[in-house]
Amino acid sequence: MVSRTETRAEALRLRRLFEQAGATAIEADILQPAEVLLDLYGEDIRGRAYVTSDALRGEQMLRPDFTVPVVRAHMQDGAEPARYTYAGEVFRQQESAPERANEYLQTGYEVFDRSNPEAADAEVFSLIRSALGDLPHRAATGDIGLLMSAVSGLNTTEARKAALMRHIWRPKRFRWLLDRFSGRLPVPETRAALLASDDPRAEAGPMIGLRSGAEIDARISALHEDARAAPISEAEISLIDALLSVRESLPNALGHLRDIAVDLPAIEPAVERLSRRIGALADRGEEVERLDFEASYGRTSMEYYDGFVFGFYVEDRADLPPVATGGRYDALTRVLGKGDAIPAVGGVIRPGLLLELERGEA
Repeated sequence: MVSRTETRAEALRLRRLFEQAGATAIEADILQPAEVLLDLYGEDIRGRAYVTSDALRGEQMLRPDFTVPVVRAHMQDGAEPARYTYAGEVFRQQESAPERANEYLQTGYEVFDRSNPEAADAEVFSLIRSALGDLPHRAATGDIGLLMSAVSGLNTTEARKAALMRHIWRPKRFRWLLDRFSGRLPVPETRAALLASDDPRAEAGPMIGLRSGAEIDARISALHEDARAAPISEAEISLIDALLSVRESLPNALGHLRDIAVDLPAIEPAVERLSRRIGALADRGEEVERLDFEASYGRTSMEYYDGFVFGFYVEDRADLPPVATGGRYDALTRVLGKGDAIPAVGGVIRPGLLLELERGEA
């Protein structure tokens, strides 16, 4: 059984490796401002965060990860370019998987550098892989930016594109919206009745809840506008499906995506970023022909990822969480920088799990 002392020593060892790679060690408060940060984590982490409050500071949460606090600190007074590393506890409720720890140590490496984002992607991926040592593992890669670009290029209303963007990280809801916006699903009976009514609020009864009458009217108006919108074409739906089905080695995936981009030109910039990333990974000595790429990978992880995503897994151990994960989060820097932004990418390792696997105790 790996002790807490041993796990902490391993976390600090990994942090020293990242310091040797040029990172500055950084600390983050255990209590973070929930009102400011909680929405940035996405539905999964929001539902698993430990939240408390007091009269002086308002809602606070035990940090569920380090990336958001590190970005927040960097955007306040960080220099450019910058590389950071950290080691400390994170806290997440595990009601659906009680066998997993709700408090564990995390060591990470974050890069803020606008000069060559694809080279930074490769740097973080290769450094995290190197830190895993001789541990047998499978690497998975993806790119959330491909699907985001595809959605932004759809021939439909901005409201529908915004709804799809919000649910990229919830595949079932995303699919339901695609089917509804394409006309594959009928309009729900309650909505059809509302749209057919001359005065939907006539028999609604007294006002209940927090929405004002103006907000309700605006929502009804938006539903009427949506009902008038033309359906998303079957051709575009098929292209989205083709994109999400790409699951091959990196070079083969690139070729397949370039074929799709002929009919879905909105993804061309993301495809070229992938091409440059493959070159940067090869320059780092990665065997790109043996790296898996899944276009749908990362859609159930942190919602702040908006580009390259990756994870390292133990083969034949689906019961275990990934040993290390990471990704690109350019938009997060814009949100926390109040309009200012810098390309950023990072990754984290679970040192306790790494030690258990190395000793055959997991």
